[in-house]
Amino acid sequence: MNDPNDPYETTETHLERLLGRALNSFDLPDATVERLGCALAHASSLHSSHHSASLHRATYRHAYLLGDGSSLVLWELVHNTGRDGTEQHELYAEESEARLAASRLPAGFPGFAGTGSAAGQGSTFEQELGIDLDADLELLAALMAPPPAPLPPMYAPDDSADHARRVLRRAENADRPGDETARLLRSAFAHHITQVFGRQFRVAGKDAGFTLYEHAFLLLDGTERSLWEVEHTATPDGRHMCEVYEAEQDARAAMELRARVR
Repeated sequence: MNDPNDPYETTETHLERLLGRALNSFDLPDATVERLGCALAHASSLHSSHHSASLHRATYRHAYLLGDGSSLVLWELVHNTGRDGTEQHELYAEESEARLAASRLPAGFPGFAGTGSAAGQGSTFEQELGIDLDADLELLAALMAPPPAPLPPMYAPDDSADHARRVLRRAENADRPGDETARLLRSAFAHHITQVFGRQFRVAGKDAGFTLYEHAFLLLDGTERSLWEVEHTATPDGRHMCEVYEAEQDARAAMELRARVR
């Protein structure tokens, strides 16, 4: 079966593809589809799967962060019960509906509509991979949440122009600040560094750290200028990487993109 994730796919395109291939997308509540229209970010993960010689079934969880700060989850059931073994896609707004649909598949597929035989035991569906249902939503919300109101920076004179030069030099992103910014920061005579964000997440099955710093500079003409530095280990070989941006929202968007590359 195809992995539902494309790290370069926008949330809007992802939803169009998801709704377009589902045989029962018209059964989704209108209110759910309407809320999805303001989705800002998404994260998809495999929740359960079954494979045998000729039968394949998988369930995916698609989590969305909406514009009003709330979240929404869709459950996608994928199985090869179509003509000539073609894949069929079904979408559900509730986990229980996906479990019930899976239990109704033809003989040979293990069903998981029950809630467990022992008291207090979770459903087989939930136990198959033991995935925390809130993990992706927590990641997206944390990366996109506005920071707390900062305290006024306490600038310290300390070879600040050279510090700005070193920050820009270690940036590896293609859209890093250019020559004009570098020229302006040559007049920096004081600076202040603040860690705005720092978290560990699972990316592509491995632990990855994300840290966001603001490097605030005071210039000779009395104006202030900031560089936003993202440090992360969400790289194929786990190495440390630095990216630098002129705007905080661009730095946070870069972190969110890196965290979705799974």
